[in-house]
Amino acid sequence: MNIIVTSLFVEDQEKALAFYTETLGFIKKEDVPAGEYRWITLVSPNAQDGTELLLEPNVHPAAKEYQKKIFSDGIPATMFGVEDIDKEYNRLVEKGVRFTMKPTNMGHFSIAVFDDTCGNLIQIIQK
Repeated sequence: MNIIVTSLFVEDQEKALAFYTETLGFIKKEDVPAGEYRWITLVSPNAQDGTELLLEPNVHPAAKEYQKKIFSDGIPATMFGVEDIDKEYNRLVEKGVRFTMKPTNMGHFSIAVFDDTCGNLIQIIQK
């Protein structure tokens, strides 16, 4: 069994697509109509056949409540790995990304957290 797709609730699919591709550097893999919304998946440029990230509209009341609650409690919705956290932090800050936690050493790894502008906190980690 393999993980092929993982979901991330977003407030606005078009805004999320722009942020995740233009700012973070993910590549759009799928973008097809799905009722009144779209099935939009992204992949890492380094693993284009790897796990896809689905930008899932948060239209269900439970999804909206979940997203708001974990955001307000400071809990990241997901985590992305980076090779050099300081370099990635500086690159994203230059692009206007707002961090809620600067790179912090946690022993065997370092983490940082930023606001994706789409209703989520995202953690990056360097192992």
